[in-house]
Amino acid sequence: MVNPLLAICAICYLSYSMRPTFPFTAIVGQERMKRALILNAIDSRIGGVLIRGERGTAKSTAARALSALLPEIEVFAESPFNDDPNNPTTWSDWAKEHKAKGEALKTLKHRTPFVDLPVSATEDRVVGTLDIEKAIKKGERHFEPGVLAAANRGLLYIDEVNLLDDHVVDLLLDSAAMGVNVVEREGISFAHPARFILVGTMNPEEGELRPQLLDRFALSVEIHGLGAPPERMAVMERNLAFDADPEAFRAKWLPKETELSDEIARAREMVEKVEYTRQDLFTIAALTASLQVDGHRADLVILKAARAHAAFQHRSVIAETDIAMAAELALPHRVKRGPFQQTDVNLTHLQDRIEQLSGEFDGQGEMQPKTTEPADNVKKNRR
Repeated sequence: MVNPLLAICAICYLSYSMRPTFPFTAIVGQERMKRALILNAIDSRIGGVLIRGERGTAKSTAARALSALLPEIEVFAESPFNDDPNNPTTWSDWAKEHKAKGEALKTLKHRTPFVDLPVSATEDRVVGTLDIEKAIKKGERHFEPGVLAAANRGLLYIDEVNLLDDHVVDLLLDSAAMGVNVVEREGISFAHPARFILVGTMNPEEGELRPQLLDRFALSVEIHGLGAPPERMAVMERNLAFDADPEAFRAKWLPKETELSDEIARAREMVEKVEYTRQDLFTIAALTASLQVDGHRADLVILKAARAHAAFQHRSVIAETDIAMAAELALPHRVKRGPFQQTDVNLTHLQDRIEQLSGEFDGQGEMQPKTTEPADNVKKNRR
């Protein structure tokens, strides 16, 4: 019997793959949003991005366009979990069981999945369900895959995430952070990989996310309509050209799309090799402490995003600029703001603060006492 959810996902994926997608590189402006998406494409372990903005600012267009940029993935032909044949440590219980029986599993390549989660999604539809009746009567463990299975190694897009049930959002964020989905019921469990690029969009005018859920999104970007007339003209011209002939428009932008796709693929291969020092860890920790950021999630997010940014820039060691670029995306939704206080987390301010903090590292993770000596005497040479 065909799983209805998988059938729906297959239909949605087919319609998505057949529908012309506006090129990512043709989106005018919104550089922060594009950077946040690219960093998550390089390393999905960063933990997703929340895009907040008014209507008509290319939020959903950017998410779909990013998915079209991602390289094809190799999977087991019959696996509903998009298992990676070359990475046994991440295999689902389904793949492990078939391999344990000595079965030969065929492989194939297909496009990176793009799964659009509806606001009405329930917990069972998201995580999947275990058939307890079949387990009791036949002694067989049978799992009906959910949305997380379809989204593994792909992009999971949630429009109007602020209107989704809080418990479902929590489940999605847990899976995005852990990279695995485990369903347990009546002493029976099933696990499968659930590593995906999580992209949530929302219009603040329709309601806010609870602070606890807001913090769970690794990166956050607030975007607005473009203010300069030339940029607004470019938006109109490109959209009119795309509507008139989508294929010709995509062909015009194909070289830039291919170049960015290759850069993302190369950075993916390199990101694990990007090195960092104790001074980098101190700089990140001192930055978040000075801004009174609660918890430690922001520190880890900044480090992961900084490594991804360095890999994208062809560097094997992170630099202060990588930390600043990452912090600009990781801190806006985590910085405390009083009723009469506005904390500046723009890139220039962050770079100045990081430069100041890096001169206070003594090599042991302690703050140096304030002296009149130039900071250059204690700063470590950076690459």
